[in-house]
Amino acid sequence: MSDIDFGYTKDHARKGANAKLPEIQCWENQYKRDYDIRIELPEFTSVCPKTGLPDFGVITIDYIPDRLCLELKSLKYYLLEYRDMGIFMENIANKILDDVVKACKPKKAVVTGDFTPRGGLRSVIVAKYEKK
Repeated sequence: MSDIDFGYTKDHARKGANAKLPEIQCWENQYKRDYDIRIELPEFTSVCPKTGLPDFGVITIDYIPDRLCLELKSLKYYLLEYRDMGIFMENIANKILDDVVKACKPKKAVVTGDFTPRGGLRSVIVAKYEKK
């Protein structure tokens, strides 16, 4: 193990995880059967909380609705709030998943953040939820 300290703090790790963001609105699902919905945002941007440099990636939300479906315009405005937010990639996928589940209470949901490589390393974060 290396003795190098890269200067990351607990504040860096928590940054953005509890940020107040616009409400994601929903509309009533018209079908009882299960079906898959995939929403992709190919131009997602946020900011590294340590360096202040921009992060780019593709956010994909896959879900099976229960009684509610995500309303896309409110989701777009919600996702745009990350543009200037300092937040780690891992927190992005998990926070989006938490907020999607809170908004529409799906049967299943998966949020994938596929981020542009930094320093030669590519990060793909997958956060999952399944109703019990």
